[in-house]
Amino acid sequence: MMSKKYITKSFIVNFLIFFCIFLLDRFTKKIVIVLNEKNFGEQIYTSSYLNIQLIWNQGIAFGLFSNIENFLYNIISLIIIIIIFVIIIMILKNNGIKRMSLIFILGGAVGNLYDRVLFSAVPDFLDFHIRDIHWFIFNIADIFISVGVILLIFIDLFGNKEKENE
Repeated sequence: MMSKKYITKSFIVNFLIFFCIFLLDRFTKKIVIVLNEKNFGEQIYTSSYLNIQLIWNQGIAFGLFSNIENFLYNIISLIIIIIIFVIIIMILKNNGIKRMSLIFILGGAVGNLYDRVLFSAVPDFLDFHIRDIHWFIFNIADIFISVGVILLIFIDLFGNKEKENE
């Protein structure tokens, strides 16, 4: 049984943030999957800068390694699980904006891992573009992972200078 000293107000807030990220990711993916089935695979939404169209990403970030065999797919999934455990340890050892950045990454990573296990692929659907120049298609989990990584980079670039000046 978990000791009461570990279940603090901070723990509850951090867990709720993680869980909200996970739920938002699940909710948006479910909506897109249902709309895709109703539209028989056609684009769900199209505009000058944003298309919403479901694709199933069997690779890793931005579709890398999407044509891999099952053995490699399972190895990559195992590596992702190990990384998730490392992130959890890092969350426990950090605080402030660094902890929040790691929680963002964790929420997105768990959301995408859930899909890898459930569907053997991750549903991506946000397609930003300018005319015929398209960015990689991604999902809500990818947004939180990216924001978390960008925040960690800023912390590393600018946070260390503050410590050096002290």
